[in-house]
Amino acid sequence: MPKIILRSPDGNLHTVDARVGASVMETAVKHGVPGIVAECGGALSCATCHVYVSGSCLERTGTAEDFEDEMLDDAAAERRPNSRLSCQIRMSDELDGLEVEIAPEQ
Repeated sequence: MPKIILRSPDGNLHTVDARVGASVMETAVKHGVPGIVAECGGALSCATCHVYVSGSCLERTGTAEDFEDEMLDDAAAERRPNSRLSCQIRMSDELDGLEVEIAPEQ
């Protein structure tokens, strides 16, 4: 199982196992990681699962597609070049060790 390393807004690190094909958002919620609200449950309609992908992992996650890109413009927290909605990042074996920081406001 691939692992995700999430830094919550309070600075704590959470290392969780992810099912291949599951989103980062659903994995974080399943494991009770604080900071991801996930109001829409992954339907790409709320931007309450905003994360910052670690620079070393950016190439592996790819870039936001058009609709995700638009949703990030309306996110509560500062948008950065490494901003993604965690509901749009699907885990694979290639993403093992993915590191993300949960945005401070959702």
